[in-house]
This record gives sequence, structure tokens and C-alpha cells, in this order.
Amino acid sequence: MLSKKYYTNGQRVYKYDGFKLVFYYKSGVIKASGPFINNCMEGEWKFWRETGQLWQIGNFKSNMKHGLWVRYNREGQEEYMETFEKNKPVKKIK
Repeated sequence: MLSKKYYTNGQRVYKYDGFKLVFYYKSGVIKASGPFINNCMEGEWKFWRETGQLWQIGNFKSNMKHGLWVRYNREGQEEYMETFEKNKPVKKIK
């Protein structure tokens, strides 16, 4: 997951401070960020479109989707909400 450190244009692929991991698009815009513990995505993560617009917020447990996920459309409106357990959808709320 963290093997490639830079894009060909010199932009960092990610930044890790020992707790929080931030992924970047080739353009330098933040792609995703959240806790990264014991080489696993944990807790709440946020994902953005390359335009910088919020795309989704979701929770991970040991690198698997677990808990509530909310996705937003390009107008910034909530598109859907879904609950996951161990990477599998269990309840679509909207």
C-alpha cells in the first residue's frame, strides 16, 4: 500500500506521521486521509474528488469497511448512506 512514494512529476503519493496517513492525487490535491495504525486503515477516513470536493466519509476496522459510510454527489448533497460489517454492506439507509 505504501510502496510508491512519488509520482513521476515529483508529487508525493502519501504522507504518514506515525498515526495519520494522507494520500494525494498527482496534482497535489488531497485524495484521502485518516488513521493508519499497525499498517491498517482504522477509524474515520475522508475521501475527496480531485477538485478538492468531499466525496465520502467512512469507517474502517483492520483495513475493512466497518460502520457508517456516507457518499456525496458533485453538488455536495448526500447521495447515500450505508452500513458495513467486515467489508460487506449490511444496511442501505438512503
